[in-house]
Amino acid sequence: MKFYTKKQLKRLRIALIFESNKRTRYIVKHNIFKSVGKNFFFQPRFIPSDPELISFHDNVVVASNVTFITHDITHLMLNNLPNKNINYAYNTGCIEVMNNVFIGSNTIILPNVRIGSNVIVAAGSVITKDIPDNSVVAGIPAKVIETFDKYIEKRKDIIYLNTDNAWEKFYNEKNK
Repeated sequence: MKFYTKKQLKRLRIALIFESNKRTRYIVKHNIFKSVGKNFFFQPRFIPSDPELISFHDNVVVASNVTFITHDITHLMLNNLPNKNINYAYNTGCIEVMNNVFIGSNTIILPNVRIGSNVIVAAGSVITKDIPDNSVVAGIPAKVIETFDKYIEKRKDIIYLNTDNAWEKFYNEKNK
């Protein structure tokens, strides 16, 4: 037991909570992150190593397998370079996610990044720099592809599909 810190045990506990809603409640109740606003949803099973460097504001949804990187470990390699008498430091940085943000699955967010308000991050994106308010971003590295308002306008036309009519719509579109 002495090999595990309280922080590591909490991270393990979170990974073992299978239901996203329960996992989110646990995260909020135990103040895992620096701060969490209202209407927060966190689907990933794994918590970053330095969660106290991450802050979420109101109405934030984080989809599965999103990775928050709050540090790098290049100092381990740099400090072993031959003929170098420099002691390179462990490099950390904060991540702040503002209001009304959706972060898609498999996104990677690097340190020292602020994601503005009213932002949608497409699945698989890599966030390397600040994301401005009112934007939809995608890609590696992520770039603005449209405004938040334009995305909202397009979504108004999408109707709910159940399993049966989703397949019907799929086949109709593919057979055109």
